[in-house]
Amino acid sequence: MSDQPKLTRNGTSYTEAARDHLWGHFTRHSVYEPVEAGGRGGQMPVIVRGQGHHIWDIDGNRYFDGLSGLFTVQVGHGRAELAEAAAKQAAELAYFPLWSYAHPQAIELAERLAGYAPGDLNRVFFTTGGGEAVESAWKLAKQYFKLTGKPTKTKVISRAVAYHGTPQGALSITGIPAAKAVFEPLVPGGLKVPNTGFYRAPEHLQADEYAFGQWAAERIAEMIEFEGADTVAAVFLEPVQNSGGCFPPPPGYFERVRQICDEYDVLLVSDETICAFGRIGSMFACDDFDYVPDIITTAKGLTSGYSPIGAMIASDRLFEPFKSGTNSFAHGFTFGGHPVSAAVAMANLDIMESEGLNKRVADNAPLFKAQLDSLLDIPIVGDVRGAGYFYGIELVKDKATKETFNEDESERLLRGFLSKALYEAGLYCRADDRGDPVVQLAPPLTIGEPEFAEITGMLRSVLTEASNLL
Repeated sequence: MSDQPKLTRNGTSYTEAARDHLWGHFTRHSVYEPVEAGGRGGQMPVIVRGQGHHIWDIDGNRYFDGLSGLFTVQVGHGRAELAEAAAKQAAELAYFPLWSYAHPQAIELAERLAGYAPGDLNRVFFTTGGGEAVESAWKLAKQYFKLTGKPTKTKVISRAVAYHGTPQGALSITGIPAAKAVFEPLVPGGLKVPNTGFYRAPEHLQADEYAFGQWAAERIAEMIEFEGADTVAAVFLEPVQNSGGCFPPPPGYFERVRQICDEYDVLLVSDETICAFGRIGSMFACDDFDYVPDIITTAKGLTSGYSPIGAMIASDRLFEPFKSGTNSFAHGFTFGGHPVSAAVAMANLDIMESEGLNKRVADNAPLFKAQLDSLLDIPIVGDVRGAGYFYGIELVKDKATKETFNEDESERLLRGFLSKALYEAGLYCRADDRGDPVVQLAPPLTIGEPEFAEITGMLRSVLTEASNLL
């Protein structure tokens, strides 16, 4: 790695420049401030290269990318064909908006996504990320019901601890209180129901996953009835909920949710910002769990992160009011459906299809889960859950009682030890406490059984050490 530059153009080190000028996302900057200034004296990691399922920092250290960047790099790092697709498109048409105009790249990608989507989800509205797609879906739901004579249907239901993005509307849909408090007041109308975390199901349902799923679904019906069906526009659900640690849906859950939404004329939005494009197995994870939503929101894996793009995919029914008269969806983004990003997305999807990555995930997911399940003999590992190439490992203080760590203990465990120890062991992943403490994994879809064993070995070493420290 000697060919990597160590200084910025102004002659300062990258770590110093990052500390002094870069504002990190969801970052505690006190970690990187000098001790004499009241900080911890750490250095922000600077990642300079990626190849396959590995990344390298500026000092030449190699790490296993166990999170696909941020649940994003489906086809792995260093794909020259994606860079070439971007360069070719930039040379031909680098930019043009979709505001009453179109360009071939957006048209072709919209057609392709409509072909992947279930049912009559044939209309694609492009954004630059998942949060924007969620924001767009709520706005569409509001305008759709106004145009169809139901103007009071404006509220949305989502699940406790679920993350749906950071724009003000999407943040109202997000179910993480700590992520929202400092930005209040938020957009009104965001309602919360229980999530599908079976590990912590009510005691009377802990022996029957199907019954638990029906109970969780019925809480949605209960909320609609309590608020009044004439006030509720949509239900936003991830196929596998990210925050809280990869909660898969219980059997029958989405079937019942679909019935409830139809009964009360409420739109079902499948937020697949993480779960789409092979992360669970299919191009869209609603197919993995056999339900047809009214809207899909997605981003991340659409380009494997090589260029930013997101999308809201809506049913023909929702587009119908916009086909005549002076109606238009009064919403848009400067870079939505960017030509370069759309071209990269098409090339990325070509790779996924030619290399059979969806089938690879479907075939290998049980092997990955079995490897991670082997960690259940470690005292602090309480639960392993997820689907496809998307898993969470919940950490507990007492396995017999499922007692979790208090706030101070969680802080010491996750940020005081695990995050740093996992990274130093060569594994980039996520140790988080949005909900109960978990370690999350979402590696590139290109890996297989040898890499599952490698990930598990690194986890075993660090989690065993963590158990011995407690």
